Amino acid sequence: MTHSTRLLLHAAALTAALLLGAGCGATAVKPWDHDLLAQKKMSFNPTPHEAATDDHIYFSKEGSTGGQTPDGGGCGCN
Repeated sequence: MTHSTRLLLHAAALTAALLLGAGCGATAVKPWDHDLLAQKKMSFNPTPHEAATDDHIYFSKEGSTGGQTPDGGGCGCN
């Protein structure tokens, strides 16, 4: 691989990384979209069965549910 070919590949990779990074930075959540993104189905959970088992064990020992998500209070001030 020649020096100019290597330089061209590095420049192409850098350009692709910058374009991909710029596309992610332009995304903003509008205030009226917060209710849709806060739904339980929008949370990422790679192992739902394991999380359900952990919730059941926690409920069985503590006698309470909830508290596993970083949800805020009901006043909407956070």
